[in-house]
Amino acid sequence: MRVKTTVIKRAKHKKILKLAKGYRGARSKLYRTAKEAVFHAGEYAFSGRKQRKRQNKKHWIILINAALREEGINYSLFINKLNKKNVLLDRKILSSIAENDRSTFKKIIEFVNK
Repeated sequence: MRVKTTVIKRAKHKKILKLAKGYRGARSKLYRTAKEAVFHAGEYAFSGRKQRKRQNKKHWIILINAALREEGINYSLFINKLNKKNVLLDRKILSSIAENDRSTFKKIIEFVNK
């Protein structure tokens, strides 16, 4: 007597079709196309999470640079001086300080320029 895989196969298909819900046309109806669409969506989601981190860092750098330009300082020189003084503030924190608390940001600039 052979073992039939119908139950397992149906569960597998249902799982993929559930993930493909909301896709256009055959991508949400037919297993083979849905499987491919879900596979690609997963790849895009993975790379998208990495790209989001890069875009956030770019945004932080733009905010810091804008605040520094108002003080008449170059971004690259500021970061270089921060590293030389061993100030352990990352760009995310620096940008939030520059955006929300200008007086503290000016004190950081003064400390770095000493």
